Amino acid sequence: MIFLNPVFITFYLSLILITPLSSSEVSISATPKTVPKSGDNVTIQWSGVDSPSKLDWLGIYSPPNSSHSDFIGYFFLSSSPGWKSGSGSISFPLINLRSQYQFRIFRWYESEVNPKHKDHDQNPLPGTKHLLAESEGIGFEPARGPEQIHLAYTGKEDEMRVMFVTSDGKESTVKYGLNRENMDQVVGTRVVRYEREDMCDAPANDSVGWRDPGLIHDGVMVNLRKGKRYFYQVGSDSGGWSMTNSFVSQDGDSNEVVAFLFGDMGTATPYSTFHRTQQESISTIKWISRDIEALGDKPALISHIGDISYARGYAWLWDNFFTQIEPVASQLPYHVCIGNHEYDWPLQPWRPDWSYSIYGKDGGGECGVPYSLRFIMPGNSSEPTGTRAPATRNLYFSFDLGPVHFLYFSTETNFLQGSKQYEFLKQDLESVDRKKTPFVVVQGHRPMYTTSNEIRDAPIRMKMLEHLEPLFVKNKVTLALWGHVYRYERFCPLNNFTCGSLGMNGQGWEAYPVHIVIGMAGQDWQPIWEPRPEHPDVPVFPQPARSLYRGGEFGYTRLVATKEKLTFSYIGNHDGEVHDMVEIMASGQVLNGGGGSGAESSKVLESTFSWYVKVGSLLLLGAFIGYVFGFVSHYRRDTASGANWTPVKNEEI
Repeated sequence: MIFLNPVFITFYLSLILITPLSSSEVSISATPKTVPKSGDNVTIQWSGVDSPSKLDWLGIYSPPNSSHSDFIGYFFLSSSPGWKSGSGSISFPLINLRSQYQFRIFRWYESEVNPKHKDHDQNPLPGTKHLLAESEGIGFEPARGPEQIHLAYTGKEDEMRVMFVTSDGKESTVKYGLNRENMDQVVGTRVVRYEREDMCDAPANDSVGWRDPGLIHDGVMVNLRKGKRYFYQVGSDSGGWSMTNSFVSQDGDSNEVVAFLFGDMGTATPYSTFHRTQQESISTIKWISRDIEALGDKPALISHIGDISYARGYAWLWDNFFTQIEPVASQLPYHVCIGNHEYDWPLQPWRPDWSYSIYGKDGGGECGVPYSLRFIMPGNSSEPTGTRAPATRNLYFSFDLGPVHFLYFSTETNFLQGSKQYEFLKQDLESVDRKKTPFVVVQGHRPMYTTSNEIRDAPIRMKMLEHLEPLFVKNKVTLALWGHVYRYERFCPLNNFTCGSLGMNGQGWEAYPVHIVIGMAGQDWQPIWEPRPEHPDVPVFPQPARSLYRGGEFGYTRLVATKEKLTFSYIGNHDGEVHDMVEIMASGQVLNGGGGSGAESSKVLESTFSWYVKVGSLLLLGAFIGYVFGFVSHYRRDTASGANWTPVKNEEI
């Protein structure tokens, strides 16, 4: 008779109970085996999962030899209907990362949850100890042409820059012309790339964050005729050609210009990943697409003032971002300025003693490199990084478009008197021809004015008020636009926290800048408002007199300017309607400074911006919604978004 020690019996039973299924017992497949183009759907199917658990999950990997912990993103299998049967499927769009993908299923036990290994929302990241199954590799069709196409002005009226990405760096060209059927002009492209060693910190330079960025192409279309619609393609016969896109060339003699402006948009992903992504960015692009359809052949641009992709060191989010904006950025020049999430890191060269609370690790170790090489803005501004990384570029620049002079600057690098940037801003503002461009619009990321409770940024606001506001007031800047705070807020014409008179009743008035915060395009970390000084711990935040309108919803802004008047509107993503508007005359006088109702503002807008498009653009909306439906339909994470418009009242609790 054999006697077994009860301790050993308990030990072996525990092994049986917690040992996961072997990979041979679970099947997983991915279709199609070859994905036609970036953004197309892939379907993952599985079966044979024994005793399914809500913690079972599917990991997304690229390249296929990535370690288990270096996933791109993940789904819990419970997001598939019928998952309790041990079988299911998930479909989602796949972004081309220029290498194959693989998909893996893991079992994860509650006892293995590591509360210290969390994502950006403080949820534990799934464990990879128990692999159940892994798929074969899948890739993208060869010779499908370049991707991530986006335009930009060069600073010369008869030029347009186009940038795109390829996987092999083969010689590519740009074909363009006034006729879709006869694009008879051809220019070559310059090719650059950056390496893992160019990144300055983790996660950008380690295995979990770094991915091959591909080859970045830059071509400039030249000798463009004023105000004409041009058609273009990019690529090569061997690597494939893009679809035909079009744009309207710049026209310095135009009496009207339109711009779509916002900050802090980011990008959406259909899966969970290490950082929270910005689902609302899909709506922002959707409504801007509608407005582009309304333009006809009017000159226009898109302006994204900092916190661009929110990649923060996770390289694939840059690819995701450029794929998402391509429908609009391939039609209009897409202009940017640098934000903290593109650049900031502990060893950045400019860290004055008053900035200890301001410049941290927000850039995720990128130290401005992807931002500097994936975009090329007019001018040649740059600052050395102090590392082997290339200099940080696209810091400050300006250009004219119709009756507006657009000026961009960096709040992340030195802007104090005596700096290169300050001297550029001073010279630029003093040299504007106000007869040609009566309106001056300045844009930077961190705001000079905000009533949000941004305590850490207080020192930089004080420095901007000291060094930059006198420059803006003296040179009669029309609008000063800011991001960083994830709300919309419009101020009265301001100088040193004091509202200037609007001169509506015959009194004298001064052409002070109108400051507007427009960081509401996607990021959903909504700040609290500044508390009352005498009650700093009471969560009631009255709206001070200088703040004329505060919006608590996502959206973007639209600028329409003629030589006589500039109209600036705030459009809500939930309905595509105007919910605030200000009008400024060429003289600098603000015509209406109060918060406009949606109905009144829409009526004014329609006289300027052809409301007939509301019907004509339905086809575009249908196509675009179809494009993004698969992106978010069943996989959009729960976010706190109300169904109705909720402007922030004078007192918010």
